[in-house]
Amino acid sequence: MERPTMQQTTPSVTLPVNLVADLQDSLLMAMTDLQRLEGLLDHATSNLLERFGSANQALGDLGAERGEELGPIRQSLHQAVTELQFHDMATQLIVHTGKVLQSCAWRLADQTMEPEEGEVPMELDPMPERPSPVTQSEMDAGSIDLF
Repeated sequence: MERPTMQQTTPSVTLPVNLVADLQDSLLMAMTDLQRLEGLLDHATSNLLERFGSANQALGDLGAERGEELGPIRQSLHQAVTELQFHDMATQLIVHTGKVLQSCAWRLADQTMEPEEGEVPMELDPMPERPSPVTQSEMDAGSIDLF
């Protein structure tokens, strides 16, 4: 008995081009917002480090004038600076998420929109291999080395 031949097809979804274009625009706007957030974090962290440096210097001057040991206060300042490593973790997450959003936006356009006449196909960056570059979820979990 002969088996009927079944054609193997890849599942697909048809979406209106306007919907895809709006989705792509939204992904790119989210990516731009993440880049702005990264800039704000960089600026705030730079200001904090400068203020901590000034406070540390002022403590050194005050301790020298009075002949007092200000070790506990300095230790607290050093711990606060260490906790600023949050900035590094947050920046890594922002950059990673931006890459994922950009990749999704370009892949969406590549798969759904026909290239215009004479348009050279776009080289798509691969999606990031790891789900997240940062495994630490809070400052108290694990340790961070400053270098």
